Amino acid sequence: MKILIVGAGAIGGYFGGRLLEKGEDVTFLVREKRHQQLREHGLIVDSIHGNMIFPNPKTILVDENVEAYDVILVSTKSYHLDGAIESIRPYVGNETMILPLLNGIAHLDRLTEAFGAEKVIGGLCFIETTLDEDGKVVQTSPIHDLVFGERNGEHSARILKLQEAFTDTKANFRLSEKIEQELWHKYLFITSLSGITSLFRSPIGPIREQQKGLASIESLLGETADIMMGIAAPLADGSKEATLSRMNEIGHGMKSSLQRDMEKSLPTEGDHLFGYLLNKAEKLGMAAPILSAIYANVKIYERGLNGENHK
Repeated sequence: MKILIVGAGAIGGYFGGRLLEKGEDVTFLVREKRHQQLREHGLIVDSIHGNMIFPNPKTILVDENVEAYDVILVSTKSYHLDGAIESIRPYVGNETMILPLLNGIAHLDRLTEAFGAEKVIGGLCFIETTLDEDGKVVQTSPIHDLVFGERNGEHSARILKLQEAFTDTKANFRLSEKIEQELWHKYLFITSLSGITSLFRSPIGPIREQQKGLASIESLLGETADIMMGIAAPLADGSKEATLSRMNEIGHGMKSSLQRDMEKSLPTEGDHLFGYLLNKAEKLGMAAPILSAIYANVKIYERGLNGENHK
């Protein structure tokens, strides 16, 4: 299959590298700076699952070498999604599958609006990876999972062909029959983890060790799950309890990517994760005080980031 990966950053660079390692036909759609970086140094991945170096990976710039691809993998931040949509338009053909790996749910509506429901399949990933200042992909966690599937759960001919392309790589690519449910389960977890760690500006361990901190985690999980159930999200029975168990089991020093973005004075996905749910809660007449405080915290941070001063 002809695979186009939007960007060659921490996530796209890692999974794209694993597919290249297997021998798949992978092209990276990149900006000029990253294009030059890859030309000079190649795609370098430092991973506990095995390092990779590709001296001359295939790259294109926007509107360059326009042709349709079988699958386009989108792993941008939510605030870059609109730009990514415009960038990939020339490469979307009649049979193209678009595989997004963003956190949350709102991006599915945006992609569907842009390209049609039939082109957008479900996807998510679990991985701790970053791009260092030299452009090297650094991946240090045992977890490197990518989950995908038709949003209606069918084993279509195209999804089985994609599964074949993903098989036998040195990463965990898994076909799911319940990708919609898995997307919502991850959304519940990510909202809870990113929300609580960014609010307290702390890794998860110290928060859950403090009595009121643990109570805040439980309250946030309850609010978030209630909103999701209020909009008929396909959460499995016991998903709230399972998420709490996971929050209690993850490493003491675990930080969320949103929290790390705030520490680096970068934009956040606050609107995409928290704002989306609060908008749904407001329409349902549901109160969500912890989630509201988290969203307010992010918006105050963003106001400062943009240099806005208000009395």
